[in-house]
Amino acid sequence: MDITADIPLPSASAVVKPKPRRKKAPSLPAVERRNWLIHTHYVRKEWQTCKTLIQEQLKETNGQCEYAVYIQAMIMRSEGWIQQSMELFQACHLLNPTNPDNLKQIARNLILLGKHKSAIECYNRASELSERDWDICHCLGLCYHFLKDYDKAEQCFIESLKLNRHTVTYNMLAKLYLETGNHDKAMDVLSKGVEFSPENTDLLTLLGLLHLRKSSFHKAFELLGQAMTFDQENYKAILAAGSMMQKHGDFDVALSKYRVAAHAVPESSSLWNNIAMCFFGKKKYVAAISCLKRANYLSPFDWKILYNLCLLHLTMQQYASAFHFCSTAISLKQDHGPLYMLLAVALTNLGQEENAEKAYEEAIRLNGSDVHTVLNYCVFLHNRSKSKQAAKLLSSLQKNMPTDKADINKEVIELNKKLTAALNVGDKIVAEKEKSEKKKKHKDKAPKTSTPAPFSPTSAQPPPNEIDGMPSPATSSLPSVVQSKLPPLRSRPSGEIKPPKYDITKPDTDDDVLSRLPTAPTHDPYAGKQSRKAVAE
Repeated sequence: MDITADIPLPSASAVVKPKPRRKKAPSLPAVERRNWLIHTHYVRKEWQTCKTLIQEQLKETNGQCEYAVYIQAMIMRSEGWIQQSMELFQACHLLNPTNPDNLKQIARNLILLGKHKSAIECYNRASELSERDWDICHCLGLCYHFLKDYDKAEQCFIESLKLNRHTVTYNMLAKLYLETGNHDKAMDVLSKGVEFSPENTDLLTLLGLLHLRKSSFHKAFELLGQAMTFDQENYKAILAAGSMMQKHGDFDVALSKYRVAAHAVPESSSLWNNIAMCFFGKKKYVAAISCLKRANYLSPFDWKILYNLCLLHLTMQQYASAFHFCSTAISLKQDHGPLYMLLAVALTNLGQEENAEKAYEEAIRLNGSDVHTVLNYCVFLHNRSKSKQAAKLLSSLQKNMPTDKADINKEVIELNKKLTAALNVGDKIVAEKEKSEKKKKHKDKAPKTSTPAPFSPTSAQPPPNEIDGMPSPATSSLPSVVQSKLPPLRSRPSGEIKPPKYDITKPDTDDDVLSRLPTAPTHDPYAGKQSRKAVAE
């Protein structure tokens, strides 16, 4: 028996339609056909291949391809052809006047050429074509900063940070505050920058140096350690950490740090200055002088290196060389009191005591609160039988001396004790204190009156320190150790040396200071031999 079943036929609606073919990608015009390939080779820095592609593209388009001309201008600027690059960017601006990127690149080339006012005009025109972005504000801040218009530069940097935060802007704003003397604002900006980018070594190093300047050593060491963990060859952090170890007397550890930094920056004058002062602390004077001579060769106009050279030659009792280095340093830095103190020490040992006294007076005028200057001057006056004047200076020093003597060397404290014993200054100070206490008790018992207290010369305040907050003489752009050990002062007879007229207390003029300093005494090395021969005959 046949079983048949009705098989349903497919309906017309159930018929599967064929899939439509994909459309071809639209063909790019000839002007932009090779832009992707040019960009790929430019990002890879395959500039020769990129140049050949640009030339082929410009031939096909008769020089109308904006992107090809733009990339060619970028390559020429990276190779150092700034003027030719700016001409190509101007050609791009003619091809597309509404593109603000072309104006930005023209302005950047103007900055490289030193035309900052023209660059400001270009950036203002670029901000009119599009919205004001962070790049325009940052570059405007750079231009105003170079022109020393610090208020506008600060406004531009702050506006740039509001639009978009970048570490470069934080760094430049902090440097701006440092130049204007606002160290607290600089630290706030750098701390915000470190919060935004905790792995940025430049911000960490700069913030560590600021903490080091404020003598917060633990925080500075922590920040510098973080910078060195992210970049082990960061020479700025290595120099700063080495200087901290050097200040605490760990000269061998500091030298090991400097050895690492020497591979990165072998031509750094600050590095060789710090290495020299490590050798000075280890009493290796010849090695210290050779390192300082190299530092002086690398930066001959750094007065701090000359200061250290003078200090070393005084320690080695080479007073004529010390005089020459000190006089050169004074010609570069005329308002630093310790330089005049070293000059006075050299002149004293050369027998020119009148000029040495004038140099001491100038050092006291510039920095009367310096312990080393006052003590050396007191020794000088005591040796010249001017004990009364020395006693007055020493009493004023002991009244104004800080109670915390941790930063003062032991030799200085011992010398202070010897001078007080020799000049009987301690008994006088105790007697004055007892008198002042008795007067206070008497005034408390007596009724209050409105009559002013009589003026006494001891109650007068010393002149303000003109170099307050200044880094120590051995520091450069990075901190380093200053050795305050001075050779003992000796009173020598003047002999036949006649000191020239030398008035160091006059105000500075435009003349060179070297012309006003006394010349180093010269002697004939053969005079002694001839006299000996005459005696022998």
